[in-house]
Amino acid sequence: MLVTVLRKTLMHKRLRVLNVEDEKDDALLLERHLSRAGYELMFEQVATLETMGAALDEQSWDIVISDYHLSHFNGLDALALLKERELDLPFIILSGTIGEDIAVAAMRAGANDYLMKGNLARLVPAIERELQEGIHRRERRTAEEALRQSEERFRLLVDGVRDYAIFMLDPEGRVASWNAGAERVLGYTEAEITGQHFSCLFTPEDIVGDLPAQELRIVEAEGRDEHERLLIRRDGTRFWASSVITAIRDETGRLRGFSKVMRDITESRSAEERITHEAFHDSLTGLPNRLMFTEHLKRAIAHAKRHDDYLYAVLFLDLDRFKVVNDSLGHAIGDQLLVATARKLEKTLRPEDVVARIGGDEFTILLNDIHGISDATHIADRIHHELQRSFHFDGHDVFTTTSIGIALSTAAYNEPDEVLRDADTAMYRAKSLGKMRYEIFDPSMHARAMKLMKFETELRQAVEREEFCLHYQPFVLLKTGKIRGFEALVRWQHPERGLVFPDEFIPIAEDTGLIMPIGRWVLYEACRQMREWQDQFHHDLSLAINVNLSGKQFSQSDLIQQIDDVLQQTGLDPNCLKLEITESAIMEKAESSIVMLKQLRDLGVKLYIDDFGTGFSSLSYLHRFPVDMLKIDRSFVSLMNKGNENSEIVRTIVKLAHNLEMEVMAEGVETAEQLEELRALGCEYAQGYFFSEPVDSEKAKTLIEV
Repeated sequence: MLVTVLRKTLMHKRLRVLNVEDEKDDALLLERHLSRAGYELMFEQVATLETMGAALDEQSWDIVISDYHLSHFNGLDALALLKERELDLPFIILSGTIGEDIAVAAMRAGANDYLMKGNLARLVPAIERELQEGIHRRERRTAEEALRQSEERFRLLVDGVRDYAIFMLDPEGRVASWNAGAERVLGYTEAEITGQHFSCLFTPEDIVGDLPAQELRIVEAEGRDEHERLLIRRDGTRFWASSVITAIRDETGRLRGFSKVMRDITESRSAEERITHEAFHDSLTGLPNRLMFTEHLKRAIAHAKRHDDYLYAVLFLDLDRFKVVNDSLGHAIGDQLLVATARKLEKTLRPEDVVARIGGDEFTILLNDIHGISDATHIADRIHHELQRSFHFDGHDVFTTTSIGIALSTAAYNEPDEVLRDADTAMYRAKSLGKMRYEIFDPSMHARAMKLMKFETELRQAVEREEFCLHYQPFVLLKTGKIRGFEALVRWQHPERGLVFPDEFIPIAEDTGLIMPIGRWVLYEACRQMREWQDQFHHDLSLAINVNLSGKQFSQSDLIQQIDDVLQQTGLDPNCLKLEITESAIMEKAESSIVMLKQLRDLGVKLYIDDFGTGFSSLSYLHRFPVDMLKIDRSFVSLMNKGNENSEIVRTIVKLAHNLEMEVMAEGVETAEQLEELRALGCEYAQGYFFSEPVDSEKAKTLIEV
């Protein structure tokens, strides 16, 4: 009766779903998804074990779909409650975040499947399959119960069961009876198979291993055996079968034969293999993930311990400028780049080597059984050569390079993490030396890495302790020679090392995100100090303060609000705040930069492009930038002599700026000759040691007074 009801449920798409979920929106999304799939739903959401228990007691359900991470319990607790009530209901875990270990544990505990909330494409097929599996389980129990009652009733029943192969064997293992399900699953008609030994269903290798005879001996001795193994159909195809074979004895205990109930479990076995594959492979590229790579590396380390002549190497790869591709062309193109890179890496390796994606744009390679470091560097050169060629995705030509760190096996390595750590350290060394290169790990790199880590920790403490100060370098109006403002330059007053200059700590602050709190402090302190000077020197309220914005600061969504708040708090006139932004930071996202620059201009602040000429600016964008001034980089000014190449570059920049209605400031002015040349070229402002080095606030105040 229950089987008939379930079949009607599937036919008419009626479905009773108990959803264990504490997020109302997720439950509503699930309900809508099932409704769109054509089900006539009776749907109830429960968020606690108590309400789940009450729902199970009060109503019959077709399926239970549960989140894993719940407020006061998890999906395994919900599964345990279902098991306690001995309810034979399909149980599917549907979660947003679930690791491989949890997924495998859930399946072992009795869950029928697990799916991710972000990918519901498999949900309906999984429900249909599990409802059908429920029918199968009930048919199987009905069949086994009938077997226990009488052989005749067994015969009447099994002839009508089509999804299970049910047949009888004589004491020697020859087929005595054969149901319609056996014909469907195994392909033999009853007339063809009756009298044949059941070993014809086994694979040749199992027959050679005498497995059919062993199976009968075990069942004769123990009464019953249950197993899963590969079998062969009449047409020669192999499939996974789950079988229960039972000895049949008469009232005296004499063996009369065997009954065998068999089901094709190829699909569920494939699902288990899929789960195992997903646990050890990257879902995007199909490469092994960190977990599987670590297992391979662990075996290589153990082998090297046993064999002195065995060498291996690990290559740690990081794609250069991958973030730029992601940010400019989108994550879809970024994903295509990762997949294409994975395929190219596979082509460069031998069958015995292992390449893995361990996260983001990072890949690792294990080279097994090499002769020396030259083998590893040869592979690194091949990878660089392969990746130099452009990729073509959706009309875009995409170029990428990679920085590679190499760690060669040594007796000192005992754990995979140690090798990966050193290869990673060498990779960062390669990246810091200019990218698109490889570096081989040596112990001095580890010492540098530890020193860098200590420096980063001290920098974090410096932010907390406010160990920073500002120095101020004046800039002058060339027509009058008078100071028109100062550039604020941050210094770190280190408790042990003394004054630390920004070249040492700003790159680390950029990498760690500490540039954000440091930048906010610099902006506030510079504006506060300038306002204080203006109050002291009423004769020159137009005195300006220049503050540098890093690329990361410039990309902050709340930058406008930050600057407006500082201006309000300090009382500084916006026209007296000049923000210096490098052209590379602006050009990284040119279109969004235009929007940000216009919003800054609307605040009333002035905008400078810093280090102009050292980056790459498109003239098609430059004229659209609402910028007030170009600052010529010191590298051009310092080598400037009348009539030479650098002088012509400076002349071109000045002319370009004036054509775009911008002013020009030259930095790095150190000689009177440079000053005169800049005046002759029409440069408006200058800054450099010729006028003053960066000084503290007291000395800067003295310069204003002069």
